[in-house]
Amino acid sequence: MTKKNGGKDTGKKESRKKESRKGATGKERAGGEREPVLREVLRVPGGERIDLSSYDPRGIPAGPARKADGTAATADLGPRLAGLQERLYASSTAGDRRRVLLVLQGMDTSGKGGTVKHVIGFLNPSGCRVRAFKAPTPEERAHPFLWRIEKALPGPGEIGIFDRSHYEDVLVPRVHGLATRSEIKRRYGRINRFEKSLADDGVTVVKVFLHLSYEEQRARLLERLDDPDKHWKFSTGDIEERALWPAYRRAYELALERCSTDTAPWYVVPADRKWYRNWAISKLLLEHLEELDPKYPPGDFDVEESRRRLLAS
Repeated sequence: MTKKNGGKDTGKKESRKKESRKGATGKERAGGEREPVLREVLRVPGGERIDLSSYDPRGIPAGPARKADGTAATADLGPRLAGLQERLYASSTAGDRRRVLLVLQGMDTSGKGGTVKHVIGFLNPSGCRVRAFKAPTPEERAHPFLWRIEKALPGPGEIGIFDRSHYEDVLVPRVHGLATRSEIKRRYGRINRFEKSLADDGVTVVKVFLHLSYEEQRARLLERLDDPDKHWKFSTGDIEERALWPAYRRAYELALERCSTDTAPWYVVPADRKWYRNWAISKLLLEHLEELDPKYPPGDFDVEESRRRLLAS
C-alpha cells in the first residue's frame, strides 16, 4: 500500500514494513535485485487501524512507473494469465476443486466494470463467471444476505469476478442507516467465517479495494456528462452519494480493518491511474494463480496405441 508523501511510506515503521515486503519472495531481476511481490506490497495488514486518507490514490507502490511501460507490461501478462487459467480449468476435469474469486469494491467510477472487461479480455470467457451485484431484489431480501453470493460462486476450475459483493451489506446499510451497528458488526463475523469456509473448500479469494480520490471521481462523472454516449452511465443519485463520501470512506476503512484475514486479505489498489489499476489487478491475479500452480492432468489412455489407431483410420 502506498502512503501519501510522494508515493513513499511515512514513518520508519511503515518504511521497514515496505522494505520487508519488497524483499519477499519474487522473481530476480538483472543484477540480483528481487522483484517485489505485489500482493505483499498492497496487502492490508490484519488487526491494524486503516486510514484511507493516508494512502495515495495516484501512487505507484511497485511496478512500472510510466503509462507506456505499464500498458506494455500488462499486455505481457496476458498470455501467462491465459495459460494458467487453462491449466486451472483442465485440472478440474481430474477432480481438482480449486478456483479463484476476484472481488472488486470501490466508490462509484473507481473502475470495477472497466476492470472486469479488462480481465476478461485476457481470459477464456467459458472458464469465467462474472456477476455484478446491484441493490438486492425482493427475493434476495427475503434470504440471509450471503444467499445471493453463494449462488454466484465459481465452480471448480473457474475464475469468478464480482463487481461489488457481499461487502455491500456492510457498506450501504452503515452509510444509510439501514441496519443497526450491532447487526453490521455481526455481519463482519459472518463474512469472515464465510470466506474461511470458501478457502477451506479450495476457493482463493482475492479482494481488491479500488482506491479512488474525490477529485478523480468528479472528473470521471463530468466526462460522463460531457459525452452523450455515456449519459446512460450517469445518475443524479451519483451526486447525492458524493455528499456521503466521508461516511463511505469510514465504512470501507472498517470493512478493511475487520475483514482482512490470513485466508482472505484485502488489497488496496490505487485507482486514479487506470493503466496502473489494470496492471496491478492483472499482476495480483497472476501471482495467486502462480501460487496455485495448477497442472494439466495426465491422459488415462495409451498414447501410442491411440496414435496407431488414428493413423490407421
